[in-house]
Amino acid sequence: MSNYGRDEVIFRESTLTNEAHVLITGIARITCLNVEKQRVTVALIAPGPIPSLLTSRFDFRCEAYNECRVGALDWKGFNRVTVNGSETVLREFHQNDLKYCSRLLRHISGLLNHLHQRIALTMLDLCEDFGTEDSRGALLPVSFSHKEIASIAGASRPRVTEHLAQMERDHLLLRQGRRFIVDTAKLSASLASDSLIRTELDRTERRRAQKRVAAASSGVRSAPWSKESNGRNEARPGLS
Repeated sequence: MSNYGRDEVIFRESTLTNEAHVLITGIARITCLNVEKQRVTVALIAPGPIPSLLTSRFDFRCEAYNECRVGALDWKGFNRVTVNGSETVLREFHQNDLKYCSRLLRHISGLLNHLHQRIALTMLDLCEDFGTEDSRGALLPVSFSHKEIASIAGASRPRVTEHLAQMERDHLLLRQGRRFIVDTAKLSASLASDSLIRTELDRTERRRAQKRVAAASSGVRSAPWSKESNGRNEARPGLS
């Protein structure tokens, strides 16, 4: 087990490793260089398996968003300790890699040109990973800043603030103090006319269903990321 303070690098894509990394507590983030060689956040990671990072020209890193505790185990040791349930555990690692790979590709490919789409999918992703059920929608228990959301969506903070305000007026989300409550059904419906977005939403819904089944069989999972963190990343243009 290793502890990491805010903004510390947990591992880099250039680090050749045969280890499985698991985030025990806190929030991690995946960052990379954009076309202007500025480091931006492209994904936030909830406790669980940390996705592998392939070597690329974007110089991906896994960093601590707030105070984190991370476990690392070489794959041989991983196979030994999961001998009775290795198929399930390995499948979770594989699915987690695919989930974040899909998000990173969405970010760097430039397939989504409309800012509303990018912000909406970013909010739905955050709800999937961090949201808790609320009678009004999905409550994000962590106060994610507009700067962080802008970085993930690949836009400027003022533009993201404008779109979030419009979503609030359209009753797609609301605020509870500094936290968001997102009506995921309405927000998904606002995107459903686009076939590419529809594919993303279908993938998200399948993952949510899998999580509900897992939660029902193992009990309610605690929220080890619940310690509030005030993000300070500057919003910068996305990749192209």
